[in-house]
Amino acid sequence: MNDLINNIGKVHTTEMGIQRIKRNLSLSIVNEEVVEYCKGLILDKGAAIERKGKNWYVSVSGSVITVNASSYTIITAHKE
Repeated sequence: MNDLINNIGKVHTTEMGIQRIKRNLSLSIVNEEVVEYCKGLILDKGAAIERKGKNWYVSVSGSVITVNASSYTIITAHKE
């Protein structure tokens, strides 16, 4: 286990982050579900999680989610 998985309950994002994630991943879900969607991807058994500097990078299902390692804020997500 790593710190990101151990602290999955702390993962969150900003309102601007929600809009950026929805746009970059072409999601049509309601704003309140974006963080839960990303948490589900992070917890996916096929997810490759790597820490580089101040961020975690989660590669899963053709997407990359970037999470700040100290605040657990989802910065962005995009398709690979």
